[in-house]
Amino acid sequence: MLLAAGFCLLPDADAGVNVNIGINVHLPRLVISAPPAVVLIPGTYAYFAPEVEVDILFYGGYWYRPYESRWYRAGHYNGPWKYTVVDRVPRVLIDLSPGYRHIPPGHERIPYGHLKKNWRTWEREKHWDRKHEYKEFKHEKKEQHREERREHREDRDKGRGKR
Repeated sequence: MLLAAGFCLLPDADAGVNVNIGINVHLPRLVISAPPAVVLIPGTYAYFAPEVEVDILFYGGYWYRPYESRWYRAGHYNGPWKYTVVDRVPRVLIDLSPGYRHIPPGHERIPYGHLKKNWRTWEREKHWDRKHEYKEFKHEKKEQHREERREHREDRDKGRGKR
């Protein structure tokens, strides 16, 4: 009886087991020849590199790279990239709209050196929020000035017509 039990535990030569859950997903190599300029993603303090052919994002001092539903993180734009669980990826990056690579008018490319030197200060002091508010204020003042000039011209033209 013991011999039969042992015999049943031997694997069948024709049976095969293939378990592939994608643990060894290899991230394609990425080499960026020069430090990339970045663009601020509106409404965030996250940046992306528009001239790089794959998605790489900068946020909070780290570079992030999504690939095949997985995330990788690096301290430098050229890596080395290390897999990071999605729970450790900043929510702002996960929640980005699919069209984040569309650069709105007026958004400037930020040289890598400026980003590296200033990102902490910009975030702490809400630099981009203030800059946006200033642009809106400047736009409103410009519109107000145009309206005042138009009204002045109309008043002047009415005065000429009365003569």
